[in-house]
Amino acid sequence: MSCNNKSNAKKITSIGGSALIEGIMMRGPKNINVAMRTGDDTIETKEITIRTIASRSKFFRLPLIRGVIGMIDSFRLSYKSLMMSADTAINSVEMEEEQMSKFEKWLNDKLGEKLMGVIMTIASILGVALALVLFFWLPTFLYSLVEPFVSDFVTDEAAARLVRSAFEGLLRILLFLGYIILCSQMEDMKRVFMYHGAEHKTIFCYEADEELTVENIRKHKRFHPRCGTSFIVVMLLLGIVIGLFVPQFTELGVWGTVLRSAIKILLLPLTMGIGYELIKICGKYDNKYTRIIAAPGLWAQRITTREPDDKMLEVAIAAITPVIPDDGSDIINCPK
Repeated sequence: MSCNNKSNAKKITSIGGSALIEGIMMRGPKNINVAMRTGDDTIETKEITIRTIASRSKFFRLPLIRGVIGMIDSFRLSYKSLMMSADTAINSVEMEEEQMSKFEKWLNDKLGEKLMGVIMTIASILGVALALVLFFWLPTFLYSLVEPFVSDFVTDEAAARLVRSAFEGLLRILLFLGYIILCSQMEDMKRVFMYHGAEHKTIFCYEADEELTVENIRKHKRFHPRCGTSFIVVMLLLGIVIGLFVPQFTELGVWGTVLRSAIKILLLPLTMGIGYELIKICGKYDNKYTRIIAAPGLWAQRITTREPDDKMLEVAIAAITPVIPDDGSDIINCPK
């Protein structure tokens, strides 16, 4: 489906994706496709089949609920596509057995093809545990250390809640930015961020009703309002507001920080639900209000995306082409 109106408005697609190891996953309304660079002149494409939770009941597609379910489905899909790209990357590099350590040989003999899955599962569990400590407990604990000094200047209870929530929220944002900045210094992650930029530029080119060629895609911007980075930043900002209503439990000392953190974790579904709706609105409408909401996330994408090379754009074309439906069912908004 093409939007022929050349006004300032443009069509908006529901197609989205994510960057992988030497590849890109694109998700359309009817199918999901992964494209991976396996050689200088070779791109391998695979279709992913997954039954999403959202497709099982209309209840899971209700506002606020769909944000939480969408996040779960996205995690499942990202994990599956990342595993696929990791396996492809490993298979494309021949490793001599004598280069492997005794421990690596033992793991390879015992687990074989399941080795990467085990490693990814362990890494995911450790990653989630570390994230909960860093982004929920640590900011609350650090504020408890400076709270006696703050209380000397802030005596009003409402103001104290605001200061505490702002301190914790801003510290989370700094931790998040610091983490992705450190990741961006790794050579492998630089390439993933370049593929991330290729994904965004290709979607923009498609939404502009231009032919999907390297030359056309290259000129588009790499910052997209419906990006996972923007979603995370919006959630972090929403956390500051939600934190105003969470009890402080100062009388419980360290256990109070644990209890406050636990309540914030339990409120994550609410944060996800609101954040999803805001990102959805920002992706569908372009006005001063949506630009204000989207601005912090777009700024953060300057870290999580990089300008791709032409070979990466070729991968992005191979990823998106099979998921574009002929009936235009991916179009969210088409100017009349």
